[in-house]
Amino acid sequence: MSKKRQTYSPAFRAKVALAAHRGDKTIHELAAQFQVSPQQISNWKARLLERIEEIFQDSRSRKKDEPSNEAELFEQIGRLKVEVDWLKKNLRCLEIDRRPWVDPKHPTLSVRKQCKLLGINRSSLYLEPQGESETNLKLMRKIDEIYTKHPFYGCRKFAAILGIDKDHANRLMREMGIEAIYPKPKTTVPNADHEIYPYWLRDVVIEKPNHVWSTDITYVPMAKGFVYLVAVIDWFRRFVLSWRLSNTLERRFCTESLEEALSEGTRPMIFNTDQGSQFTSREFTGILKEHEIAISMDGRGRALDNVFIERLWRSVKYEEVYLRSYETVWEWERSLARYFRFYNEERPHQS
Repeated sequence: MSKKRQTYSPAFRAKVALAAHRGDKTIHELAAQFQVSPQQISNWKARLLERIEEIFQDSRSRKKDEPSNEAELFEQIGRLKVEVDWLKKNLRCLEIDRRPWVDPKHPTLSVRKQCKLLGINRSSLYLEPQGESETNLKLMRKIDEIYTKHPFYGCRKFAAILGIDKDHANRLMREMGIEAIYPKPKTTVPNADHEIYPYWLRDVVIEKPNHVWSTDITYVPMAKGFVYLVAVIDWFRRFVLSWRLSNTLERRFCTESLEEALSEGTRPMIFNTDQGSQFTSREFTGILKEHEIAISMDGRGRALDNVFIERLWRSVKYEEVYLRSYETVWEWERSLARYFRFYNEERPHQS
């Protein structure tokens, strides 16, 4: 006998998305609390953040977007048909979970029709959500400790060290948002929506504060799950200008950290990042362009291009993260705030 399909009301989805946005619990804790898959929670949170501006949109501006006559309406229908056909063709090529997009209570589209449009099997909707196991969380913490020492280790090395399957190690690394650092072949097709900028800091001597700032994201393990940490650092002073924690790997907490660093009225001549999608997004680079800051990006597989913030992560993890185990995100917030004050004001730094 097949399992009864689980449906979620808009109010329930909004409640879960707001809980994820609040950030006081990890995604896996929320998954266990609400009995929803972590991927579904991440998608609902992303959808909330993308559409939150529509709530405050002026009703008069919305009316301007509506078709004014029948000819416009038929033209719009034809254009939408072409777009839907194109979308159906290309969705099947994407390696992402499209099940959370299905709305069982849609007033006009049946579940069968939605699955057909998305190119997924209807039976896949009835799978029970499962969070990350305790064993996997322990493995991820161990991978993080080893990766901090040896960032050039890949899934094969971790599989051999931890005694697990290579595909298992590869999946955990993807979940953590890390990959081995090594020179890659030039086979990557750049995203047409994301511009990649050259690396401007080779052989540049950093001689004063606010000459170069940089940012990066790292993985922080918890007793139940994990969170991501982003920070902005001044290269000359080794000073952490701002930082943020997030339970999902997204660009919003990166832009918030950048805006906080710039809110004091100072700005760098050059801002350096890696080529992660959070930093190549138009939202992030747009802030830098607005402040007339030169944008620099690491070469692919070059570990030393952003060496100062990589050294910061090593210090944070060995002097704070690996010494403690907290249950909630708020505990980590307080702990990291205390550590970064120590790092900025008391801890001596090598020149």
